[in-house]
Parts: sequence; C-alpha cells; structure tokens
Amino acid sequence: MKKRYMFLSAIAVFIIMFILFLINVEFLKIYLALLIVMSVLLILPFFIMDIQAMAPISTKIQYNVIEEKFKNRKVFVITSKKNSNKSDKYILYLHGGAYVMEASYKHWQFLEEIVDRTGMILVLPDYPLTPKNTYKEVFDMIKPLYEDMILKLGKDKVILMGDSAGGGIALGLLQKTGEENGIMPYKTILLSPWLDVRMTNPAIEEKEKVDPVLLKEALIVSGKKYAGSDGMESYLVNPILGPVDKLENITIYTGTYDMLNPDVHEFMKRAKAEGVNIDLREKEKAIHIWMTHIENKNVSYARETFEDIVNLLEEKG
Repeated sequence: MKKRYMFLSAIAVFIIMFILFLINVEFLKIYLALLIVMSVLLILPFFIMDIQAMAPISTKIQYNVIEEKFKNRKVFVITSKKNSNKSDKYILYLHGGAYVMEASYKHWQFLEEIVDRTGMILVLPDYPLTPKNTYKEVFDMIKPLYEDMILKLGKDKVILMGDSAGGGIALGLLQKTGEENGIMPYKTILLSPWLDVRMTNPAIEEKEKVDPVLLKEALIVSGKKYAGSDGMESYLVNPILGPVDKLENITIYTGTYDMLNPDVHEFMKRAKAEGVNIDLREKEKAIHIWMTHIENKNVSYARETFEDIVNLLEEKG
C-alpha cells in the first residue's frame, strides 16, 4: 500500500473514532483503544517494511515501462510510445517526497510528459525510504547506479535531475563524485531542491507564511530520520555544507513561495564566493515543485517553466 494511502487511512480512522466518541461517551475507552491499535497497524509498516513503488497502470499502458532491479531495488526505465524522434540521452531522475514517500502520481505525470516531449530515456530509481533507511542506504544504491550509467553510456549521454529531497540527493551525489574525481553528468537540473534538512535558516520563518505546501515540523522529523544517528553534519544529508569546487553545468529552479528557497540562496552565495557558476532560475510567487503541476489550471506558471525545462534538456552543452 502506498504511504500516502496509509496516512489517509489513519486520518479516516481518527475521524471515525472522534465521531463515535461524540455519539457515545461511555465507550470512550474502547474507541481510544481501537484508535491506538489501528494507528499502530497503519504506522508500523513504515518501520518494519521496505515499501517499494509501483508504476501506475495508466503509465504501463500508455508508455514503455521496463522494471529492472539494482541493489535489490526497483529501477523504472520509461520511454515514450508517442514520440518517434528518439533521443540517445538518458535522464536519471531522483524523485522527491521528504525521503519518506515514493514517487507520486504527479511525478509520473510530469515524467511522462518529459519523455513524450524529449524522446529521452528516463531512469527512475525507487531508492530506499526513511524511517527504515537512512542516507547511507540511499547512497549505497544511487551512487553505484549513477557510476554504472556513466561507465556504460558516457558523460555526454547522462542528465541528472531531481526534485525536492531528490534534488538534495542529486547535489550530494555530484559533490561526492567531485570529491572522488569522478565523472560529472552532461548536465544537472534541480527542481526546488532540499539542501539542508536542519531547517535552521532564519529566513525560513517568513517563507512559512506564504508556503502553502510544506510543513516545517514534518520536514524536520523526516530529515532527522534520514540523517540517522551520525549524518546531520554530512553533506550527503545537507549538501549546503558540501564542496562546490568541482560542480559544473547545474541549473536550479526555485520559487519564492517555497520555504526551501532561502537555503538555495545560501548555497548560491557559497558557489559564487568560490567562483563556481550555477544557473539559478527563480520564479516569483511560485510554490514548491510548481513545475510538476502542469495539469493544474490554478498554477498557470507551471506550463511556462515546464517548457523552459524541456528547452534546457534539449540544449547542447
């Protein structure tokens, strides 16, 4: 069962129990006991099960989806059935979800349109999730997967992309690759990246007032679980702390109505101070990962940014 459905189920159970409580106070103890049992049953799988993603049925029907295995995890390889102009470029896409959620249906819709428009081959790894796993298990999968793609395909055919938490993983991967004098990808695109799970930037407080998507307290909890007992000072968890001298050909998209935006600016200051050129594309009043809301008419600027991303993907150099 997908995690978001588990959360919704837990909320539904709570509402039902509350209604029952209002109807009959005498059975309060029984209702509370049932609530506790149901909550435990719904939450326990997060800690004992290694939940893995499934491609939506509609995606399997309308697109070429190959499910491979790497380090005992699923890796989805997606190509378009509509676009006959096939590209030899591969996109390694690291999805967001605060390190606790698998790729959402909105992610799949977004990625479907990318492969339709570009003809590129998209590789979507279902990396390990917290709270059962930490950043160590994530990088134990993602780093060798990236290195395997570079070895087999070559630098000029690999584009690295990531949104939110996935953007943080992507940047940490680049920093680790640079530190080890490895081969960088052809280009990297980060969408509303989460660069510091500590969430201690004072400017976040003002962004909280206008951010309709993220909850700071929830992010702090998931960030701590992702870091584990020893990762909070690691740049693999907080790439805002990592080396920037080897970084190249990176574009970052961020919106001003996103509480992760201030840390992007802090990172940009570091990069600029060290003479590293990073392309920052900031959208005024844009929410977190707004470019994935291409089907939402209320997010009119999503389509504009999506077109910009497609152009960037297809640009040479």
